[in-house]
Amino acid sequence: MRFMVIVKATEETEAGVQPSEEMLREMGAFNEELVKAGVMLAGEGLHPSSKGARVYFSGDKRTVVDGPFAETKELIAGFWLLEVKSLEEVVEWVKRVPNPTGEESQIEIRQVFTEDDFVNASEEMKERERELRAASEARTRG
Repeated sequence: MRFMVIVKATEETEAGVQPSEEMLREMGAFNEELVKAGVMLAGEGLHPSSKGARVYFSGDKRTVVDGPFAETKELIAGFWLLEVKSLEEVVEWVKRVPNPTGEESQIEIRQVFTEDDFVNASEEMKERERELRAASEARTRG
């Protein structure tokens, strides 16, 4: 099972405040544990929303709005993509994450869909998705 572990943004991350060297060291050590355990597929920090954009959809119309975005509590500062056996296992990993803010904070955990979750997809569609995923993985391996 794959899970996205979402680190919520704060006023500091949205202001572009960088983590301390100590926090970088702690997160690096935690990431190393994830890699050694074979559960980390990806993990990245994100730039503030002021360097991003949103695309809004209304029928065929597309509207682009540049950041920053007002609701900090709804924004993401970083993420991990982990592959584990269960929600309980990913929760145990997340409980070991160094507190990203040192204060009150939260990390959200969301399961990633697999092809088996899409009951309306034909076998042809599922095969095409597998081919695209394999091509993407081959490209990232270089």
